[in-house]
Amino acid sequence: MKWNVFFFLIVQRFVELYWAKRNERWMKKRGAKEFGQHHYKYIVCMHSLFFVSLLMEGRKKREPTLWSFLFNIFIILQLFRFWIIASLGRCWNTKIIVLPNTERIQKGPYRWFRHPNYFVVVLEFIIIPLMFQAYWTAFIFTVWNAYLLSIRIRVEEQALRLLKSPHK
Repeated sequence: MKWNVFFFLIVQRFVELYWAKRNERWMKKRGAKEFGQHHYKYIVCMHSLFFVSLLMEGRKKREPTLWSFLFNIFIILQLFRFWIIASLGRCWNTKIIVLPNTERIQKGPYRWFRHPNYFVVVLEFIIIPLMFQAYWTAFIFTVWNAYLLSIRIRVEEQALRLLKSPHK
């Protein structure tokens, strides 16, 4: 069962990258600007190595005793992730891309949270490795992600203030 989750995540991430690239082209045709290109490559590297680490550390371990509980949290996180993407629509992206002269999206989870996608990613970097009993992966990537998010959120907030557009 856990390897079905692993392969689901790989496929999901590739679909998300395809969708993000499509949205990027759509937004840039409308004058959107990209920010944070320097740190983006480190985010891509981190997410890629996360799956390598998960595969290596979790490959010979059985499903944990708390599998059902962790899997339910995982499902809730994925539903929240889909809600986030649907709420942003064409403005959702893995990069920091802002469309000038637009209003901040205030629907879905964005009514209550400023960066709900980052909240989901933080929890995924904890829950998913626990599902695979990959404790070092959980620790290392949670710390690495916190560091990169401290940079990314700062850059994103600056971009949104500069363009007076809260899209991401």
